[in-house]
Amino acid sequence: MLATTTNQSYIFSPGDPQCTPPGTGLWSGLFQMLLQALLAAQCNVAPTTLWPPDYGDVMGNDGFGEPYDFVVIGAGSAGSVVASRLSENPDWRVLVLEAGGDPPVESELPALFFGLEFSDFMWNYFTENSGTACQAQRNGRCYWPRGRMLGGSGAANAMLYVRGNRRNFDSWAELGNTGWSYDEVLPYFERSVRSVGNATHPQGYMTLNPFELQDEDIQAMIRAGGQELGVPSVEQFAEGSYVGYTSVPGTVQRGRRMSTAKGHLSRIAERPNLHVVKRAQVTQLHFDLTGARLEAVSFVRDERTYRVGVAKEAVLSAGAIDSPALLLRSGIGPREQLEQLQLAVQHELPGVGRNLQDHVLVPLFMHIDEGVAQPASQQEILDSIYTYLMHRTGPLATHSTASLVGFINTANSSSDPRYPDLEFHHLYFQRGRHDSLALFLNGLAIQERYIEHLQAQLTQSHLLCIFVQLSQPESAGHLQLQSTDYKQPPQLFSNYLDKPADMATLLRGIRHQESMTQTAAYRHRHAQLVHVPIEECDGAHKFGSDAYWRCYAKYFTVTCYHQVGTLKMGPDTDPAACVNPRLQLRGVSNLRVADASIMPNVVSANTNAATVMIGERVADFIAQDWMKEVQQKSLHMHDDAL
Repeated sequence: MLATTTNQSYIFSPGDPQCTPPGTGLWSGLFQMLLQALLAAQCNVAPTTLWPPDYGDVMGNDGFGEPYDFVVIGAGSAGSVVASRLSENPDWRVLVLEAGGDPPVESELPALFFGLEFSDFMWNYFTENSGTACQAQRNGRCYWPRGRMLGGSGAANAMLYVRGNRRNFDSWAELGNTGWSYDEVLPYFERSVRSVGNATHPQGYMTLNPFELQDEDIQAMIRAGGQELGVPSVEQFAEGSYVGYTSVPGTVQRGRRMSTAKGHLSRIAERPNLHVVKRAQVTQLHFDLTGARLEAVSFVRDERTYRVGVAKEAVLSAGAIDSPALLLRSGIGPREQLEQLQLAVQHELPGVGRNLQDHVLVPLFMHIDEGVAQPASQQEILDSIYTYLMHRTGPLATHSTASLVGFINTANSSSDPRYPDLEFHHLYFQRGRHDSLALFLNGLAIQERYIEHLQAQLTQSHLLCIFVQLSQPESAGHLQLQSTDYKQPPQLFSNYLDKPADMATLLRGIRHQESMTQTAAYRHRHAQLVHVPIEECDGAHKFGSDAYWRCYAKYFTVTCYHQVGTLKMGPDTDPAACVNPRLQLRGVSNLRVADASIMPNVVSANTNAATVMIGERVADFIAQDWMKEVQQKSLHMHDDAL
């Protein structure tokens, strides 16, 4: 049986000195049977049959013959949905080009969702060092990992399913985005998910379930503390109130991740009109002489370049970083930037790469049960591995307290109290679980000196990390190419905390957590904020003062992986808009965008659910438009016959 503890792997066998030698041979036979069963269970966590076959293995050296009706660029949260829905029409040939391959086994286990950072399964992006945020991360640069595999970032995220609230989408519609109000997008949220036992439900492919409950005492403490401060504990958010603490559902099923690559794409992989090519990085979009129509797409696979024709439309679903980067490399974007790189300007679109929004986080750390906390034992760790491998349950089948989410409104009385300005996430680490804390902190790219301090705290107490998340940031960043070489990542500018209002809101969130430590529920568990030593902050400010926390946020600022907005949706009257409300790229008749980059403003929630909804919406737009064309051709043929 394979067990990971402190970054080492152990396989126990009858030959180990700590094992009693076999006697009659009966135990030896039984042990071998058990070992084989465990190894088989380990392999069955993520068999290759979970994923669609790779058409790239059979497409031949010459690539493709006839053009595909639809080419989907990216098999992430939205792209997998688009491909699944379009291939429902047997007359349409659909091709999916995904830069990565199948997700690894670590992607399947909810407890290991921080385990893919800095691997080949991620785009390991770093922002430019602003000097005002992320200074506790390596080289002072914010680490922005994005999924590079089937499922995209939805194969590496925390699997939390939160839709956002009415005001988020109504505000999109108020900007001139017809058809995007809350009431109009709600059916597409419903369409994407599967509701067991409800025959009238649209029956989508996204499976939602509650996470297995773990560390119930810590969750009870958080809920009770919130109630003492007047923040309700609710079963779920209902219309008219989006404030409170609740356990949100996840894209999980029987202890395994259910990304859209598995739910939407793999379920229908045997359709003869759907082909998926893995490890296919799209490098260039090719247009006709007018520049108004996309004709073909170039991609690189195994160091060989291929070109595939587009008969009807292409759908760009590469994410909020790679979608605008591909457009820029293809000559679509701000003229000045393209000319500086000596790129031919196909279309001047000033908004490409602008409006880069993200949910910035300030992580706080709390001691829990200091002096009385019982440490985790080696046996508990081994038992959790066995339980997962054999039954898909236990600590590895969930992520402790991460599904317990808090939304609060800390703004003044002039704001609508129904809507939050802050979101809280909670990550709990049992005393002695240095492996789990290392996985987490390394995943955030935290500098070693801060990791050492926090690891030292875990020797005496449990630790609770609270992410204070800004729901509606006013600061916006941008991205730009630094090279025409597709292998060179774009330059990313987060502009975190650029607007004073953002820091003011985060400060109110920090004060809320301080107040939580004063509640009876928290005092009962000896909960106290950890003082992380930061030379600049400690030298100039008193711990706990406003000035101290502003300095702390300069160091401990991290992403919530919710980058959006870089190909903003808007009406023709908006000069910064890149796509229209039907998500067609401005100036190109047959290229749409389906990912989080089209959001004009980030939703006040985790963004994956809304991104899946966008995929459903685009597929519907395409089906509607091409059905109209068929009907119009039929009418013309009828008129000609008359």
